[in-house]
Amino acid sequence: MSKDRPPPRMLHDPEAALAEAMADAPTFESTTADVLVRVKTFWLDDQSQPEDRHYAWAYHIRIENRRPETVQLRARSWEIIDAHGRVEHVHGDGVVGEQPVLAEGESFEYTSGASLQTPTGFMRGAYHMVVVANGAAFDVRIPCFSLDSPHHSRLVH
Repeated sequence: MSKDRPPPRMLHDPEAALAEAMADAPTFESTTADVLVRVKTFWLDDQSQPEDRHYAWAYHIRIENRRPETVQLRARSWEIIDAHGRVEHVHGDGVVGEQPVLAEGESFEYTSGASLQTPTGFMRGAYHMVVVANGAAFDVRIPCFSLDSPHHSRLVH
């Protein structure tokens, strides 16, 4: 064990455990049209079955409006790419059953999940937004983020 970092604590409080896991999770972010999207990914060991080629992850997303006007997230589009290059396209209204409205400085957070038949992959996408005052449509890029499991080998060049 590294001397730089103490060993992990055993947490019995689910919220504290989630907060600690989120602090250590890989983070991916991008800003498009003054809307920040930050993604953190989590390997879900308890929901994965590598022997059956089922690998599962959760991702937590924070969307922050840094624009001077109120915006609404109306729809989303995803590309989910597995380790063999197969691409799945997913489109839908809003996120987690909501179409959040964000005034300047407000944010919206949610957690969702994805599964693949390979031990690694990537996701990327876009949120389809509108300016509430005038209906002007614009897209916000969801940064490409990796889905990594402990069941794939990493090559070092």
